[in-house]
Amino acid sequence: MARIAVVDDQALMRESIVETLLPCGLDVSAFASGAEAVNALKERDYDLVITDLKMPGMSGIELLSRAAELAPETPIVVITAHGTVESAVDAMKCGAFDFIAKPFDTDELEMTVQRALKHRSLLVENELLRSQISSDNAPVMVGADSGLARVSALVERLAPADTIVLVTGESGTGKEVVARRIHALSPRREKPFICVNCAALNAGLLESELFGHEKGAFTGADKMRRGRFELAEGGTILLDEVSEIEPRLQAKLLRVLQEKEYERVGSSSTRRMDVRIIATTNRDLVQAVEKGDFREDLYYRLNVFPVEVPPLRERLDDVPGLARYFMRLFSEETGRETPRISAEAMELLKAYSWPGNIRELKNIMERAFVMTLGGAVEAAQIEPWLGRSRDPEPGGCLSAGMTLKQAEEVLIRATLDHFHGHRQKTAESLGISVRTLINRLREWKLEEANVAQG
Repeated sequence: MARIAVVDDQALMRESIVETLLPCGLDVSAFASGAEAVNALKERDYDLVITDLKMPGMSGIELLSRAAELAPETPIVVITAHGTVESAVDAMKCGAFDFIAKPFDTDELEMTVQRALKHRSLLVENELLRSQISSDNAPVMVGADSGLARVSALVERLAPADTIVLVTGESGTGKEVVARRIHALSPRREKPFICVNCAALNAGLLESELFGHEKGAFTGADKMRRGRFELAEGGTILLDEVSEIEPRLQAKLLRVLQEKEYERVGSSSTRRMDVRIIATTNRDLVQAVEKGDFREDLYYRLNVFPVEVPPLRERLDDVPGLARYFMRLFSEETGRETPRISAEAMELLKAYSWPGNIRELKNIMERAFVMTLGGAVEAAQIEPWLGRSRDPEPGGCLSAGMTLKQAEEVLIRATLDHFHGHRQKTAESLGISVRTLINRLREWKLEEANVAQG
């Protein structure tokens, strides 16, 4: 949702503009002076500023100048009194995107706002494309939504530093892509990028995986093995789903972060390391700390530079670009022509809430690519694949009106996704047997096969 700042010292004018723009699905904030607007620009990002020129205290021209310093990418539309063309020209010379002369009608205001927002969207998208072209090996972050643009800008700013980064967000939002892009844009780009799935291994195996072990360190250790930290020397290590590390190992990891040294399992020889650390999690670590599941000191050590990746349902305008990107990707991999996505199918994709985020969208697009042998992807083709509910209630993918069977499927799929397909952990978390879980999965796979064949 685009954020608009409306600045006018006349309350009636402010309220009129706000009432006109709110029904357009915009997040509109009103300010009575330029000084108030400047303070707001320091606190948060806005996609557009609409300001009157003639105001007591800070004028609209002065606000233009300050806004250019604080948010140079944010377009500004100025409101001028009828007949004051000179003022409008001065404002344009100072960097205003456009002007509206009083009195104006709602259609003129809405059209100007849409053009300004489109202009900002193109600026952001071009900036992203430039960064992608200049970094051939950097993973692509597709989308021009302001939330994703802030993430992308943050990534480029922190990549050259050597600070620890904690990437948070729901499962499937692309946290690993963010981590890989940080590495690809960093001075360590020529060195290894090593990923460790902390949720897939128990504490004993994970310790050996991270730090390595000596021959004979434990039953089955028939030879020395180098750990992931050693393999990542000079590069970057990604601790994927770091929240799933058991408490005993959390203490050892804390020492590694603080002292930059470790020992292989079964060895008393301390090894120094030169590795940048990036961690990801789909859990609220603050709550995990409060519950005693995660060490507070480790949380603060990891949370040096937090980056939060927004869920796809909060940036649905990015769905068309992502869908087309995945289609082009599959086309390049297979050498097949890229199928077109019909307007009706695209509207259906944009109306869906995407509980599985980008991972779910990629899977749907891959299925559509495989099933479409020519022509276009149609709405009727993909509708059966879009789950059981759309527009869920805030805070989750369960919604009123679902049957218990539908809710069961949503919960099991989400839990399975949380544990990265680990059936034993999923069954234990849900309080069911592995056999019951497997039976449910088989049932849904059969249903999906019937849909594909039908």
